[in-house]
Amino acid sequence: MSEQNEQTEQNDQHDQAIPTFVAHLECSMTGERYEAGRVHGLSRAGRPLLVRYDLAALAKAASKEVLAARDGGFWRYREFLPVRRAENVVSLGEVMTPLVALPRMAADLGVTGGEILVKDEGRLPTGSFKARGLALAVAMAKELGLTHLAMPTNGNAGAAMAAYGSRAGLRTTVFCPDDTPEINISEIALQGARVYRVNGLINDCGKIVGEGKAATGWFDLSTLKEPYRIEGKKTMGLELAEQLGWDVPDVIFYPTGGGTGLIGMWKAFAELEAIGWIGSRRPRMVAVQASGCAPIVKAFEAGEEHAPLWENAHTVAAGIRVPVAVGDFLILRAVRESGGFAIAVDDEAIIAARDEVAAREGFLMCPEGAATYAAYKQALADGRVAKDERVVLYNCATGLKYPMPPVTARLDRTGPIDYAAL
Repeated sequence: MSEQNEQTEQNDQHDQAIPTFVAHLECSMTGERYEAGRVHGLSRAGRPLLVRYDLAALAKAASKEVLAARDGGFWRYREFLPVRRAENVVSLGEVMTPLVALPRMAADLGVTGGEILVKDEGRLPTGSFKARGLALAVAMAKELGLTHLAMPTNGNAGAAMAAYGSRAGLRTTVFCPDDTPEINISEIALQGARVYRVNGLINDCGKIVGEGKAATGWFDLSTLKEPYRIEGKKTMGLELAEQLGWDVPDVIFYPTGGGTGLIGMWKAFAELEAIGWIGSRRPRMVAVQASGCAPIVKAFEAGEEHAPLWENAHTVAAGIRVPVAVGDFLILRAVRESGGFAIAVDDEAIIAARDEVAAREGFLMCPEGAATYAAYKQALADGRVAKDERVVLYNCATGLKYPMPPVTARLDRTGPIDYAAL
């Protein structure tokens, strides 16, 4: 084949259409329909938009066998996703994240007949589950002709937007609370975004993004303020079901800030049932928050559908320090429909859980992931979860991104060493 013909063939493959089954977009509160293939933020009711598919057509086009033969990470689920052209797929080498069992912790807790599995999202590009949502949001921004994206972040989402934005050739601007871990801020900047520290919390950063749209022309990629981050996070549910042989666990513990992943997984299970790949059984969805910022827990316990702003939010688990969530009612609906619950854990329990799992299993969880283990222990103790149930805990990022206790023990190689004391 000549060099020119080879280049033409490569261009044709790069330019090819991807089978997509998007029917329309829909307001999550009112059901009002919106046309697909256009730029959208929130609905006219000020609520998140959900992507709806022609599931009958999707069922005819996709099969478990074809899917099993594909390589790669969440882009394997292309029939379930909204990107229409291969040239707009933005990839950084995604993988299917592993389910890691915690057998020693199970033995310590007297878990018999059940299983503790951790879905380790830290293996994704940029080291967190934010890669899923932001890869899809950036890909759709590229497909829809957007050139400048902005968002508030507690760290990992900004890093993912910066990386995928740079990969796609888009401009990105990120705003972080002052106390965002230094490694996150450096990561965001190194991966191509303009990043600014803000003397406030993530909702204060979000206000700057919203108020700056008219002057800057950037598009607001905040959690649930556009339709496609949910579609990326949805792949956690697709992937989990596939890993479990097209079944679901008994309980999912999910670290919940904005809640996109919990909402996305609940959507994934509904779509999988609609095409006949799983049955009607659902996992109980557990929204895990920190006691210093627990608006969803407060609303759940009060029987409310919306969560008021949480004042003076604080926790060592910065990723779930979200004082107000635009999709609060979607989180609460999924939790209640599944027969699940919302639970808050103290910072002391989070750090103890991180240290315990690291020392006993050699598995370093991020603080938000450790919160799910602390919540599981608490729920096991109070009877909300049984010892014979299979549970999945979401470790949303690599623990290597977060501050760790200092090590002070030293040896003087020039003097006598008391080996018996080592």
